[in-house]
Amino acid sequence: MSTITLSKSDPAGVKTDVLVIGVVKLDGGVTLPAGTESLNAAYGGKLVEVLAGLGATGKAGEVTKVPGPKPGKSAIVIAVGLGAAPDGALKTEDLRVAAGTGVRAAKAGQSIAFSLPTPDAECVRAIAEGALIGRYTFNAYKSEASTEAPGNVIVLTDLARNRDAKAALERAEVTADAVHQVRDWVNTPPSDLHPAEFAAHAVKLGKEYGVKVEVLDEKALAKGGYGGILGVGQGSTNPPRLVKLTYTPKKPVTHLAFVGKGITFDSGGLSLKTASGMISMKSDMAGAAAVIAATVAIARLELPVQVTTYAAMAENMPSGSAARPSDVLTMYGGKTVEVLNTDAEGRLVLGDALVRACEDQPDLIVDVATLTGACVVALGTKVAGAFANTDVARDRVVDAAVAAGEAMWPLPIPAEMLDKLRSHSKIADLANITGEPWGGALAAAAFLGDFVAEGIDWVHLDVAGPAFNDGGSSGYTTSGGTGYSVRTLVELAAAAS
Repeated sequence: MSTITLSKSDPAGVKTDVLVIGVVKLDGGVTLPAGTESLNAAYGGKLVEVLAGLGATGKAGEVTKVPGPKPGKSAIVIAVGLGAAPDGALKTEDLRVAAGTGVRAAKAGQSIAFSLPTPDAECVRAIAEGALIGRYTFNAYKSEASTEAPGNVIVLTDLARNRDAKAALERAEVTADAVHQVRDWVNTPPSDLHPAEFAAHAVKLGKEYGVKVEVLDEKALAKGGYGGILGVGQGSTNPPRLVKLTYTPKKPVTHLAFVGKGITFDSGGLSLKTASGMISMKSDMAGAAAVIAATVAIARLELPVQVTTYAAMAENMPSGSAARPSDVLTMYGGKTVEVLNTDAEGRLVLGDALVRACEDQPDLIVDVATLTGACVVALGTKVAGAFANTDVARDRVVDAAVAAGEAMWPLPIPAEMLDKLRSHSKIADLANITGEPWGGALAAAAFLGDFVAEGIDWVHLDVAGPAFNDGGSSGYTTSGGTGYSVRTLVELAAAAS
């Protein structure tokens, strides 16, 4: 991973392989943001004309490359479009995306300096996050992977000696580490990340950063009555796990509980998915990966927030021992569920974990899950659905997502959905589906909400779309696992501090 520092160096004189600057779109042309005056002077005051002549329009994400102005200084200048800013103010997400775009436009081993607007510490953090997260690569399984170490990163800012800016840089580094960890786990082939291995990774990470980790194996799950997790995992030769992480600082200001879906591979069970539908199902553990990594990041940052996290891990496979459609599972806490579709398995493992999380009496529970294709149909591949049992709790999490730069949209939990789940089974308390082809994301949220104790605020994030990127890289988002929701959870904890 790149080392990253702050510097007050003049952009025209900084010695790096690449200098990244921004270009702002104007009606009829482009302009340079504040802070690049000396660089423009080094081009004889003609840098805007040079960029425009090369076709730069300032459109967000656009990249224009020019030779550096001075021998021995930055060899290449990469100008990244920032879009239009009519009021002169850029959003932090604009800067985060620009930094990610710039770092991807450079070669892997090049050192990079960023001369983007930094009016405050939050802008410093956004640039640093974009640069570090955008530089991620996953080459563990490539026989001819580059061994070239990534070059260092410098954020040029007048705030280089500012205490808040230094803290912002530290937070960016820790958060980027967490995002990288999630991406590594999600991108790992499912043959190398069964529930036991996934749990072992959590234990190792917890020991490294002082987070208490407990693992319930299949025997402990059976003894404890975790019928949802066991039912989903019974078709696999790789037994399930429930991992609990605990971070308890001195004098915590609040208690957050995170719950994550950790299906290390989802074949659909006996309700088998299509061949193409299985290809990216190694990513079905992205929710568990996110809550584990976010918990560790919060601990590393020493935020004064107690966090209790449950990651429910299982492999959903078809076999002679797999759960059958019409089987009834007794969930943790005693509620019964008739399984009418074994591919609606995430809600089963989460149901167990949510009941267990409620026993800790947290102030807020947030569960994260790649739960439904229906949410992707509703919101696309870059926006998560946010459901909650109170508007206040939902808005709190959505506000954190906005601050973190992760797209999220509130969706309802109609009371009729829970009625349909209850009535669709004639022999159990609930069915795991409504039997209708519409409203699948809403029904799944209603199912989960029935496992949340009265009086506890709860938010459910359906991240089936944004947790995995099947397309090409853009901004700071690379192909494969994205690490989505880690930044939101860290922001949520920081906002409560």
